[in-house]
Amino acid sequence: MPDRKIRVVIAKPGLDGHDRGAKIIARALRDAGMEVIYTGLHQTPEQIVETAIQEDADAVGVSILSGAHMTLVPRIVEGLTENGADDV
Repeated sequence: MPDRKIRVVIAKPGLDGHDRGAKIIARALRDAGMEVIYTGLHQTPEQIVETAIQEDADAVGVSILSGAHMTLVPRIVEGLTENGADDV
């Protein structure tokens, strides 16, 4: 049985509408052989956590240009931990 591809969720949390960087990273990860789930724009931390768990993700990447990472990333990590997905 072949090894499972690494699954990565790429997300754009908050109100920032600039998604070019996230799409470039998603493409590069796909080109490297990973499976990428792109959530689209304006995701909440809770939506990102839910997607990561539903998709059995190995990693989560977030694209934030506004500086909101100081509050959003801890909420994502907390949500993953609370849902038993602290290995993501």
